[in-house]
Amino acid sequence: MTQDTPEATVKRSRPKPGERRIQILQALAAMLEAPGAERITTAALAARLDVSEAALYRHFASKAQMFEGLIEFIEQSLFGLANQVIERESDPATQVARIVAATLQFAEKNPGMCRVMVGDALVFENERLIARINQLVERLESLLRQPYRALAESRGSQTPTVDAQAGASAAISLVLGRLQRHARSGFQRRPSEHLDATLRLLLA
Repeated sequence: MTQDTPEATVKRSRPKPGERRIQILQALAAMLEAPGAERITTAALAARLDVSEAALYRHFASKAQMFEGLIEFIEQSLFGLANQVIERESDPATQVARIVAATLQFAEKNPGMCRVMVGDALVFENERLIARINQLVERLESLLRQPYRALAESRGSQTPTVDAQAGASAAISLVLGRLQRHARSGFQRRPSEHLDATLRLLLA
């Protein structure tokens, strides 16, 4: 067996297509995990990856596009989990509980993403990023209205639509409040704290 030449080794160690893009997003998310992290610059991000800023812009047209990549990952993760819950669970109360729990647990496992979800990481960034996160939240609330309406109907409510709107609004308020507390506590207060008891109150 012949030994590889240095040139061959270098070629093989280069990131595969799309791999560098993922590395950039992972580095950005990791930098956002630092409690009290200030606005992240492309220079700091490039330094963390040991590449030039020009190398970043070969994969993303702007820093806003990098944040959009994180938001896309959040959307795919949350709605992928939510759709699995709806497919597997027939009981509407269980659907609500598991979707809320999955959202909180996702944020707990991904502190950097949590800061994106509550908008803290986007304060000094492009305004369209805040609009996109707001759309994500509205979409999640809309999804929760479906099992809440089914729950209201199963309980004989005369106003299932109104009840569904109120229930979904309360669930989203709980999620956002817990995520805000998690981020502002330096990730010390867990979003899933006393979750089972809280969900029982939410669905009472």
